[in-house]
Amino acid sequence: MLELRPNCECCDADLAADQPGAMICSFECTFCAACAAGTLKGRCPNCSGELLPRPVRASAALQKFPASLQRKVRSSPCP
Repeated sequence: MLELRPNCECCDADLAADQPGAMICSFECTFCAACAAGTLKGRCPNCSGELLPRPVRASAALQKFPASLQRKVRSSPCP
């Protein structure tokens, strides 16, 4: 099951689990759509994997399977 991390690893923008706008790689590194399309040009800076839209989890499912609360931000700036 996806963690649904709560923020962009580049700019630390909030990313709601029940809304579109988050992009992830196969390792679940998570970025906002603006960073993914702009700075990152569709590639994860951690693994070079392709960034794709993260699925949205329905509100009812979020109550049973909540999103992660652990924020991750890169220690070095995004390229």
